[in-house]
Amino acid sequence: MAKHIPLVDYLVLGDDPHLEAQECTACGARFFGRHNGCASCFGTEFTPARVSNEGELRTFTIVTHAAPGIPVPFVSAIVDCDGTSVRANVINTDATPESISLGMKLRLTTFSIGADDDGVEAIGFGYEPVG
Repeated sequence: MAKHIPLVDYLVLGDDPHLEAQECTACGARFFGRHNGCASCFGTEFTPARVSNEGELRTFTIVTHAAPGIPVPFVSAIVDCDGTSVRANVINTDATPESISLGMKLRLTTFSIGADDDGVEAIGFGYEPVG
């Protein structure tokens, strides 16, 4: 069986892939990745919080120039997932203004980024249009 590892530590793989934020126990602010202090209230205690897999496109840009080796165009976006803002790419749709619109419904999806010589596969995430 092939081994899979997430590209980022807040992507939870398995039968039910999802994102997991760190939620401040004092004010409820959510952050991705490790934090020593809350940027909203300076609290220092966090608890894991599952982020909804469904979201709505809040803002985006169509990227047409990138570092060598990165295919363009692609859609870089901020997705509102029930109050948690997630920075991610919108995938599985054309990167054109006609295909992307503010408020469109999106859902989390995962994809293979590639595998190393031992067959360990890196898994990334993005959001795709619903429907």
